Amino acid sequence: MLNIYLRGMLISIALVSSIGMQNLFVFNTAMSNRLRRALLITTFVWIADTTLTLIAFLGVGAIITRYAWLKLAILLLGGGVVTWMGYGILRGASQTAIGNDRRHMSLREANAYAWTVAFANPQAIIDTSVSFGAMRSTLAQGEVVPFLLGILSSTLLWFFGVTLIIGGLKNRLPRKFLLWVNIVSGLIVMVYGVSLIGHAISLLL
Repeated sequence: MLNIYLRGMLISIALVSSIGMQNLFVFNTAMSNRLRRALLITTFVWIADTTLTLIAFLGVGAIITRYAWLKLAILLLGGGVVTWMGYGILRGASQTAIGNDRRHMSLREANAYAWTVAFANPQAIIDTSVSFGAMRSTLAQGEVVPFLLGILSSTLLWFFGVTLIIGGLKNRLPRKFLLWVNIVSGLIVMVYGVSLIGHAISLLL
């Protein structure tokens, strides 16, 4: 079963390593928090991502793709939330600096945000559910667990690895570096949110 476990890891690392809202959140968290706090918030992100993965394996993607109105509603609602989150990142960018812990969100807010970046991205929900649902259909019953463990351990290594690496390097960077990271991140998230709304509108036409 080792080959099944490794296959799950490789597929997962290819998916999770792409630029996305979760990675931007983990990166910003590692840049602007003490390492212990950053690792705790990264735990929130991993738990939320694990929950999304488990839901995907249950075949939620099949339900979404079956009902066009549900997909449309998810795209519109999620696109609006993503756009607002991007605006929030831009709005708070001027107040950020590396190592500035004074204006950070509380752990409760960080936990809520971790779940939001996982589940407010409609395209991620659709793509992850459909792709993981399809992968599961190719596995024998005894292969599902090692494949799933490969996926989950891969995301754990990725998120915590990014946090540890960025946390170790951040003191070598200019204090205003995080300002520009947040400006770029906010713009990327806003453009992505608008594109989701545009895609939903195109489905209506």
